[in-house]
Amino acid sequence: MATPRLRRLIAAASLPLTVAASMAVLPSTANALSSDVVISAVYGGGGNSGAIFKNDYIELANITGAPIDVSTWSIQYASAAGAVFQMTNLSGSIPAHGKYLIQEAAGAGGTTNLPTPDAIGSIPMSATSGVVALVTAQIPLVGCGISCSTAPNVKDLIGYGATANVETLAAPGLTNTTANARSGAMTDTDNNSVDFTAGVPKATNTAGTTISADNPGGPVDPTPGTVRIHDIQGSGRISPIVGQSVTNVPGIVTAVRTTGNARGYWMQDPSADADPLTSEGIFVFMGSTSPTVVSGDSVLASGRVTEFRPATGSQALTELGGTITTTKLTSGNALPAAIPVAFPDAYTKSGALEAQPLEPSSYVLDWLETHEGMRVTIAQDTRLVSPVNTEFDELWVTLKPGQNPTPRGGTVYKGYDDPNSGRIMLLALNGAPAANVGSTLAAGSTGVVDYQSFGGYVIQATELGAITEGTLKRQKVLPPKKQGDLSVATYNVENLAFTNPDAKFARLAEAIVTNLGKPDIVALEEIQDNNGATNNGVVAADQTVAKFIAAIVAAGGPTYDWRSINPNDGTDGGEPGGNIRQVFLFNPARVTFVDRPGGDANTAVTVLRERPTSNQIFLSASPGRINPTSTAWNTSRKPLVGEFRYDGDKQLFVIANHFNSKGGDHPLSAAVQPPNRTSEVQRLQQAGEVRDFVQDLVTKSAGRAEVVVLGDLNDYQFSPVLQTLTVGGTLLKTLIDTLPAEERYSYVFDGNSQVLDHILVSPAIKGYAYGVVHINAEFSDQASDHDPQIVRILTGCNSEPLPARCLPGSPVVDM
Repeated sequence: MATPRLRRLIAAASLPLTVAASMAVLPSTANALSSDVVISAVYGGGGNSGAIFKNDYIELANITGAPIDVSTWSIQYASAAGAVFQMTNLSGSIPAHGKYLIQEAAGAGGTTNLPTPDAIGSIPMSATSGVVALVTAQIPLVGCGISCSTAPNVKDLIGYGATANVETLAAPGLTNTTANARSGAMTDTDNNSVDFTAGVPKATNTAGTTISADNPGGPVDPTPGTVRIHDIQGSGRISPIVGQSVTNVPGIVTAVRTTGNARGYWMQDPSADADPLTSEGIFVFMGSTSPTVVSGDSVLASGRVTEFRPATGSQALTELGGTITTTKLTSGNALPAAIPVAFPDAYTKSGALEAQPLEPSSYVLDWLETHEGMRVTIAQDTRLVSPVNTEFDELWVTLKPGQNPTPRGGTVYKGYDDPNSGRIMLLALNGAPAANVGSTLAAGSTGVVDYQSFGGYVIQATELGAITEGTLKRQKVLPPKKQGDLSVATYNVENLAFTNPDAKFARLAEAIVTNLGKPDIVALEEIQDNNGATNNGVVAADQTVAKFIAAIVAAGGPTYDWRSINPNDGTDGGEPGGNIRQVFLFNPARVTFVDRPGGDANTAVTVLRERPTSNQIFLSASPGRINPTSTAWNTSRKPLVGEFRYDGDKQLFVIANHFNSKGGDHPLSAAVQPPNRTSEVQRLQQAGEVRDFVQDLVTKSAGRAEVVVLGDLNDYQFSPVLQTLTVGGTLLKTLIDTLPAEERYSYVFDGNSQVLDHILVSPAIKGYAYGVVHINAEFSDQASDHDPQIVRILTGCNSEPLPARCLPGSPVVDM
């Protein structure tokens, strides 16, 4: 499409040229008359000064009584005197006696979209003169000069304005406000000047939707089309008419979304069919355009049937997209009755779900699919199994209160085959108040079933029941029973940077002092460099750590010392620019850090013996990093290893970890079940690296090495990653497994209370007390999204049988 300025120049020069050309051009020999598909209209003024339509277009007509496949055809355009054709490939078919609309380039102006196009190109057509060819191949026309109408594969051709490349004689020259249209009978005489007339632009697509420039409000026909919402949805997960344009689909608007880049409205057919597998609701996607309809409007919607897949591996959402035309008929209509949510026992079947029949009475995911886009209601009081995320107004509840409950109101995630089928996410379209896990959502929350990248199936809630806050309290630890007991904690502080507000430092410091009881050693994850997410090559984090230590002192804690190793810039993953790393905090009044030089971002720490036959071991560097150049750590945090002395001269090795995240894994509601855990591959490699290092410590010390492996391992206690790291529990003991099953969690995600953070100990540590300190994950008001954990290594526990005080227990109590 020419720019408006260029088009004005073309228009100014076209009048004398048109006369001259018509005098000089001899009639062109045409192909035989087309007997099935013809070019029915061309328009090149889209988006120009005075134009109503935003785009150029070409329209085709099927003049037969049967559909015609055009999936191997193309539309091609050349300038009036040009020899080079630009091409737009076609797809699909043209219905019997129907039209087919090809949208081409847009100009800077215009006010009205075309009807939903059947093919989209980007050719900048001239507003005045040009050549359009319908070709039964998808190969550009070459070398046909001014006789392209007789070239092989040319089905039909129109030359308009000042061009010699025509069928017999040129069709009329055009302006920004006129289009050439074939006669109403679609007569093809192979004479462009006879077959086409210039007039008001008027475009029609395969769905029969027509918009005319003299009636830019769109179709005014209030008659519903023949396609209903249940025809679009079909009885499976994928629409049987995906890719097709539909016109005047009737429905009642049930909800609208007026913010973000996925605006639109939901509508539902109040006259359901008899098939329980077909949904009666659908989302009408309008991109960044806010809908003008409101709930209760009776509308006719026209657009293209699409399947939107929000993320790799996720299921698809059937919706109307493309160029949307909405005709409002009436307002204030009663909404279709909301269906009570009733989940079956099982969450999902296995295999490729889209290839299998729907069984809504057997599987939760199938029940939700058969109600996609429809109004539903939660008819009973439910329990919040996630805190309310007030930034996004989202919350998770369980419809099955007896399903794997935690003592504090959540739902514990126990295994890959048990994803907790009672969970459902609500997105409150009108906002939601802060509330914690265990709070009660009163019956009556009502909305439409949607599917999105975060959470899978959700209820877009137009009405949210009242929330009654529970009595959840943050936990803290008991004081140690003996002076020599050593406390070691892990805490993911969620991208802590020097540039964060003082309030965040204060909250985290309060947790260290009050909730964790001033641990002797703390392994921190996600400490960012001194300027946080600013990506300017800074890797040092001394200011961040110093600010945190000062906040701990201000909260009544000790003046911790610290050790860490700066990463290479941009190599350890996390928030871009942040250069997250692990850091050891330690109380020098309680423990000694054994410093040995040589540790840096690239040098691997090793385990050495004091003498070749000695069981006395030490680290080649302290602090050090485990095999940091291994591909296992690509774009991921490298483990930080330190050697400590406590309770006199007892040796302790601590390994702080932050394995790669679960980013890229398919969601629990994935299209293929069980979901693909793509990120697990790298974590298995990382677990192998740490396992081998721990094995070296244990072997060279003849089993005497006291080792604590801790941090954010980003995987579950039952995962292959933990099995690899612990060698099935023989090399390291997974302390979360010592808790009752319903208490095994440190993180809440998608309504599941689950484990990502761990503390593991070697067999030489015989007496210990361990617990997860729940202060964040269950609360709307969080200092971090992780709960910290703590282990107390108890003194006087080297004899067998173990004294009573050395038996595993928990140091954690509710406040």
